[in-house]
Amino acid sequence: MNVKSVESANPELKLWQRKIFWLMWITYASFYLVRVNISVAMPEIMAEYGLTKTNLGAVLSALFMMYAIGQFINGQLGDKLNSRRIITIGLISSGIINILFGFTGGVVAFMVVLWGINGYVQSMGWGPTVKCMANWFPANVHGKVSGQLGTSYILGGAISWIIAGTVIKYAGWRGAFWVPGVIVIAIAVRWYLQARNAPEEIGLPSVEDQVNGINNNEIRKDEHIGFRQTLKVTLLNHYVWFAAFALFGLNIVRYGFMSWAPTYMFEVQGATISTAAYKAIAFPVAGGLGAIFAGWAADKLFKGHKAPIAFIMLLLLAVFCYLYLVVPGSNWVMSLIILLIIGFLTFGPHVLIVAAMPIKLGTRKAASSVTGFIDAIGYLGASLTGIGTGYLIENLSWDAAFYFWISGAIMAAVMMLFIWN
Repeated sequence: MNVKSVESANPELKLWQRKIFWLMWITYASFYLVRVNISVAMPEIMAEYGLTKTNLGAVLSALFMMYAIGQFINGQLGDKLNSRRIITIGLISSGIINILFGFTGGVVAFMVVLWGINGYVQSMGWGPTVKCMANWFPANVHGKVSGQLGTSYILGGAISWIIAGTVIKYAGWRGAFWVPGVIVIAIAVRWYLQARNAPEEIGLPSVEDQVNGINNNEIRKDEHIGFRQTLKVTLLNHYVWFAAFALFGLNIVRYGFMSWAPTYMFEVQGATISTAAYKAIAFPVAGGLGAIFAGWAADKLFKGHKAPIAFIMLLLLAVFCYLYLVVPGSNWVMSLIILLIIGFLTFGPHVLIVAAMPIKLGTRKAASSVTGFIDAIGYLGASLTGIGTGYLIENLSWDAAFYFWISGAIMAAVMMLFIWN
């Protein structure tokens, strides 16, 4: 990925922008190593302890619910505190919790509590990351940079499934938590040592100076506008609410696939656990291309408007989710192609809603707060799909789960109509 920013004659600024981008990319991708790894481990956990899908669905929902609560709190704190510190604390904590998860002994209550805490510390990642991006890159490239940065959590999920699938194959499901836990702690230390919160804090021009062509080398603090103002920007803007409920619907289908696709392939399509993990990687890998495309299309085809391309992709997402359900699993080529398209259509609008739209709606001064609020509402949808999907599969059918996911895509598309312009 070639990350270009403001047309500046300052070579040091350009160097730092590239450095910060890749630090953000690697660091946030690593959050997913210790978040979605549980999806691949679930079949073996259920088999070893005799747990039900509803039991594991409750564990998933605990993470999503606490993530939602944490997003609102840590989104506000992300604008106040240094992104470098809060991201470090969150990632190290998540790594430690993953190591502990291997010792839960099949006690569902212990799993729920531990994975719920993981959800809270995971929420220290994205809002502060968007804040850091808003501090370093000006508005004219936010669509493009958001799309490129969004590939971090998309491919991070794919890498997580690769690691988990491989480790489980040779060392059992506990290794799928222990190995990533150690990896992310090392990455968190690197982030703390090398990242910087904003260019003006190290004597480089702020984004406002960059846009105005001012080469200001004065060292300044990135001032917080106050919690009263960030809450006002977040809660009193009805467009923020529309974006939040769009993410609510989108996360139903996104985490429906991310959490349950390996199990669906294992139970319905007859794949082994490791094969299911590798096949499911198609979903986030294609999603990376979708994120880049959506950011490019918003900037180039729709003149900076994010909602139109998101609306189109969300409608198509509902259609292809239905097609994935009706195509026989034995037709693995067509099934894989449709899964690739679903990933493309899921993550394209997602990255616009969670990265590009919050900066536009909240400006860089409230970027973390708006991001946190949108993600908080969105993860209520994710928490609903955790236990809700498990319940639907066990008490009705996989068909019911798919129709649930399709309804989420349609809801998200409708919300985009309200913020079309």
